[in-house]
Amino acid sequence: MRLTVAQAVVTFLANQWTERDGVEQRTIAGCFGIFGHGNVAGVGQALLQAQRTGSADLPYHLARNEQAMVHAAVGYARMKNRLSTMACTASIGPGSTNMLTGAALATVNRIPVLLLPSDVFATRVASPVLQELEDPRSYDVSVNDAFRPLSRFFDRVWRPEQLPSALLAAMRVLTDPVETGAVTLCLPQDVQAEAFDFPEALFEKRVWHVARPVPEPVAVERAAEVIRSARRPLIVAGGGVIYSEASAELDAFARATGIPVADTQAGKGALSWDHPNSVGGVGSTGTPVANALARDADVVIGIGTRYSDFTTASRTAFAAQDVRFVNVNVASFDAAKQSATPLVADARSGLTSLSAALAGYKSDMSYQADVAAWQRRVDEAYHLGHGPLPAQSEVIGAVNDACGERDVVVQAAGSMPGDLQLLWRARDPKQYHVEYGYSCMGFEIAGALGIKMADPGREVYALVGDGSYLMMAQEIVTAVSDGIKLIIVLVQNHGFASIGALSESLGSQRFGTSYRYRGADDDYDGATLPVDLAANAESLGANVIRCRTIADLTEGLKQARESDRLTVVHIETDPLSPVPSSESWWDVPVSEVSELDSTRDARTAYDAAKRGQRLYL
Repeated sequence: MRLTVAQAVVTFLANQWTERDGVEQRTIAGCFGIFGHGNVAGVGQALLQAQRTGSADLPYHLARNEQAMVHAAVGYARMKNRLSTMACTASIGPGSTNMLTGAALATVNRIPVLLLPSDVFATRVASPVLQELEDPRSYDVSVNDAFRPLSRFFDRVWRPEQLPSALLAAMRVLTDPVETGAVTLCLPQDVQAEAFDFPEALFEKRVWHVARPVPEPVAVERAAEVIRSARRPLIVAGGGVIYSEASAELDAFARATGIPVADTQAGKGALSWDHPNSVGGVGSTGTPVANALARDADVVIGIGTRYSDFTTASRTAFAAQDVRFVNVNVASFDAAKQSATPLVADARSGLTSLSAALAGYKSDMSYQADVAAWQRRVDEAYHLGHGPLPAQSEVIGAVNDACGERDVVVQAAGSMPGDLQLLWRARDPKQYHVEYGYSCMGFEIAGALGIKMADPGREVYALVGDGSYLMMAQEIVTAVSDGIKLIIVLVQNHGFASIGALSESLGSQRFGTSYRYRGADDDYDGATLPVDLAANAESLGANVIRCRTIADLTEGLKQARESDRLTVVHIETDPLSPVPSSESWWDVPVSEVSELDSTRDARTAYDAAKRGQRLYL
């Protein structure tokens, strides 16, 4: 079949399918793109031809920011439990390198996305072309080489003959739950337009089967032996529970054994917040209940977690001298962490095997009274009556109350991820979508767009602070143009509230964290800037509701839910409003020497906390 390389890419992608548990879905559901001289005549022409002639079914979506379209693809893929994703095409030079942050986010979070950055001329006939980086050490280097360490698979297709092997390798990685992440296929702009006789078999329907690896029986026995020895066990449920759709198995396992279940940012919602075994988030932004159980636990059962520093409270969370770990994970890399007894398996099959092996085992731990007391504190945080400006916890409470069981809250950066893990009451495995692997400012609106595209039947609430909004709000335009309804809750607190609080705790006095005029001392301590983000959102095509009080916000959320178009609900909050303590720690080094009393005091506190840090050997 004689096609250009770009036409072959589009035709191939339209015929790739993923299957798990007998259910098939498109591996690449569509393509986000922004066109320039690197791809307009290649991938752009191929997508146009496919749309006009029906030669390939690969829907095109016009994005407004290259980084944001990768975030949207991540939101889509996460909502699809990593079984389906989107491709992203960008022009040569800055268009492509704008996707680097999105690539890092996808790979850190182990979410599949396919990136198609345009590249320099393979023939070099016109070099140096516009936006080409010239490296005097080698002619085969381009800016796209920056994708190499950020990608789980990287290739540059210098010749049409190389395309089939590159495409097949890309699909292998995208559909592998262990190896997945950003996959980058660089397409030189002249090669995109070059014709070649490709074998027709390349374009036949291909189904990529996603397995559920089962654990070795002897590994199950070893893990069960460790768990049976536990007097104070704790389960840490990570994102792997949700991606493997193992919530029912976790529910049954927890009820049968009586073991309390804490969750990570990626695992929140694996069990409903009111499940009798649920104790909330664990670690630096976890609940006091979960963190107290973590400190005393003699066996920690990690299920589908990679043990980030927030989960382990920078390796201070699990403090018992004799603590041991059992890790159920599809990736041996994660299963072996903390010198654990590893159970390399899909979370669902691993839990099923462990349940059978632990028949008759029952923990007699009592923690429900502590959970009930904590939930009363959550109620208080949700209804503080703080003034004159409301507290952020009250905003979260209003959004939580407004959400239906299947609705989704989206967040990524600032102080809100910590407050959400601490306070949010998730009722569905897909209700809580906080990107905290890379914690990328600007993810919220773009990620919400992808989530809504993946599951249009759910209401999607993007909680975004003014700092994140100013970094990336462009996909409001994309959502408006495609008629995609989102509810964006824009929280204005005139600066970086999260880093402000962190700065203060580290003795840096909130330096450089407020959005204000320069004052007399040449610091940003003057009057608040007259920035109207609500008006900005309105200028991008959004319906805007301005709120002053929590009562206004409750009514605004109700109106937004009843509306059929994208709505921004704007409210100003007090950046200094309190939230309950997680009674935990996060390791951020403090200056060892300083002329500032605030920094010296913070260093003393840091050294004291550091003494609780340990390696789990």
